[in-house]
This record gives sequence, C-alpha cells and structure tokens, in this order.
Amino acid sequence: MLLVFILFGIFLVMGMPVAFAIGIAGTFFFLQNPQLPFTMIIQLPISQTQNFPLLAIPLFIFAANLMNETGTTLRLIKLAGVLAGHMRGGLAQVNVVLSTLMGGVSGSAIADAAMEARILGTQMIKKGFSVGYTTAVTVITACITPIIPPSIGLILYGTIGQVSIGRLFAGGIVPGLMMMVFLMATVSITSKKKGYLPERKRPSLKEVVIALIDSIWAFLFPIALIGGIRFGLFTPTEAGAFAGVYAFLVGAFFYRGLTWESFKRTLEFTIVDIGSIMSIIALSGIFGYGLAYERAGDTFSRFMLGITNHPQILLLLIVGALFIAGMFIDSTAIILLFTAILLPLVDEVGVDPVHFGLVFMLVVVLGLVTPPVGVSMYTVCSILDCSLEEYSKESIPFVIAVILVDILLIFFPDLVLFVPNLIFGKG
Repeated sequence: MLLVFILFGIFLVMGMPVAFAIGIAGTFFFLQNPQLPFTMIIQLPISQTQNFPLLAIPLFIFAANLMNETGTTLRLIKLAGVLAGHMRGGLAQVNVVLSTLMGGVSGSAIADAAMEARILGTQMIKKGFSVGYTTAVTVITACITPIIPPSIGLILYGTIGQVSIGRLFAGGIVPGLMMMVFLMATVSITSKKKGYLPERKRPSLKEVVIALIDSIWAFLFPIALIGGIRFGLFTPTEAGAFAGVYAFLVGAFFYRGLTWESFKRTLEFTIVDIGSIMSIIALSGIFGYGLAYERAGDTFSRFMLGITNHPQILLLLIVGALFIAGMFIDSTAIILLFTAILLPLVDEVGVDPVHFGLVFMLVVVLGLVTPPVGVSMYTVCSILDCSLEEYSKESIPFVIAVILVDILLIFFPDLVLFVPNLIFGKG
C-alpha cells in the first residue's frame, strides 16, 4: 500500500487531476495483488456512486447555483455591506460577513471564493487594498462557507461515517459564526496596521431592517432545511430536492430573477461541479478498497493510540497531520479517504462523531487555501492576478485565526454539540 501512496503523491506533484491520481494509484494496488479480480476496478467506482444519501450533493449544488443566478447573492452582498461596511477594514469586513451569509446558500468554498473575487475582490483593489491582502481575505474567509449548512463536505463525512447529517448541519452553526468573529477581528487588527478605513457610515436601524427583509428568503433556507430534517418532513437526501424546489420558487416568483438564460447557466455550472466531485467520489472507491483490504485503519489506530489515548491531545495530533496532508491532497479526497480511518479511532477514545466532524472539516477546508495545491488559492490568485508569494505572506494571520477556532472546538466540544443537542436531543 505504501507504493500506492507514493504513486498518488507523484501524480499530484505532476499536476494530474485528483480523480485520475486516486483512480490510477488505486489500480496499482490490484496489480500488486493479482489474486483480486480485475473486474473490481470497474465495479468499485460504479458501486461507490450507488449510495442514496450522495444524491443530496448534486441537488444542493443545483440549488446553490440557481440561487446565485437568480439574485439571492446580490441581496446578500447588499446586506453584508450594510452590516459590516462601517467597520475598520470596510470591504474586507463585508467579505467576511458575505462568506458567512453565503454558507447558508452555497456550501462550496471554491464557488464562494471565485464569486467574491470577481465582485468584491476587484472593488477592494480599486479602493486601495493591496492585491495580496485582498486575495488572502477572499480565499480564507470562504472557508466559512463549507461549515455553515448546507455543506457538501459534511454530507460526505456523514454518509461515509454513518453520522446524522441533520446533527452535523446543526453543529456547523456555532463554529461558522466563531470563524466569522475571529476573521473579522483579524481584519480589524491588520487593517489598523495597514491604514484601511471603513467603507461607509454606521447604518441606521431602518437600513438594516430593509436589507434583512430583502434577504429573508436566503435566511429562511438553512432554517427550513434543519427544521424539516428535525421534524421528519424529509430525510437529508430529500432535503436536497427540497433545496432545488425552494431555490426555483424563490428565484422565479419572489426575486423574479429566473430567466431561460440564467437557468441554462445554472445547469452548465451544475454539470461541471457535479462532474468534478463525483469523479473523485467514484474513483476513490478503488483506492479506498485497498485501504480496507490492508486494514490501514487498524494499523493507524494502533500507531496513534501508542502515542496517546488522551482525546484532546489525539485530536491535536490528527489536526496537525491533516493540515500537512491538506497541503498536498484535495479536500474532497481527504474526506473520502480518511473519514473511515479516523472515525473509529476517535470513537475509541470517546470523541463524539459530530464533534469530530466539525473539527475535521475545519482543518480540511484549510487545504483549499494552503500551497502548493490549494484550489481556492489558485482560483482567486488567477482571477485577481496575485503572486503566490504575496498571497502566502498576507494569509498567515487569517490561517492562524481559523486554527485557533479549531483548537477551541477541540477543548470545548459543547461549542459544536450545544445546537444539535438543543434541536435533536442528546445523541
């Protein structure tokens, strides 16, 4: 299995797409073990996608793209400007708040980062923010988006680990808000040093109320989602279908932004997004089978428990290892490959799977923003024409802020579990 991991790393360094790197490296495992039938190389990717809960992923992606195309995002931008534009750092604070609001709509850090780079990023540069600072804020604040429900990453984790997706969604609310507060504080501190000023005067209560009412349908979406799951109106998978219908009705009849052209763009973006994610999911079945066959999870558990069986120290070690792994492996691949290995380990020392899911997700999303393979990082650097060196320098305080949130979650599990226990009862 070591050769398989080495090949996987070589393929990634060569720039091979993650899905192909996983699939081809996994195929070498079967070449090493000729007693296994080669037909499994075809069967495993197919069976990997024959999982009913995974149907929620394309449905949520469709709903998010539809909301973006029908005016929901523009209303959230306006609301974020009203709420945060008067703070030190102006548009940078708006960027943080917008990512938090987009968490209830998008669920994808990459999509959020690209959208904000095109809309807010260019405006920040025009207002005098440096390119590196603008890029860092845009990239790293987008890490909030996959934490607040609905989150594609949490759906994957819950599906693989057999963890309640409803409880995971509810568990993401407080960590997401904590990330917002910590990142806003970081913007305030760094803006003071750099002399970045507020964008506007403090808003009146009337302005805030008008902006809130205008964005009410975006706010109701995650509430309706969690409420529907809690009261048994639909399963987490069916919630994806509800999300699509909700986005269609809001876009067509309330915001009146749905046109044939916007609907076609929605379908185009959705097909591309689904194709990339499902390719990784399908081909990870080949790689994952090798891990299970070699009992890699048991080996890793024995190794880690040989170091410590203290829950918090163990989580700190896991977070450190995942932070390094995230620099080289795509975040979706990390969730698919490591959930089944790590979940039994933390369960053995008494860590709640919902608590671990949010600790896990917070460090996994950092893989999107750290060199050398951070997808969000490269996306925004390309859009804003920013060098990797300049981005890396400016991103350090923001990465530290996210890591501090994760450490707090490790030592105070109730920050994650309070809301799920309140809504669903103690698990």
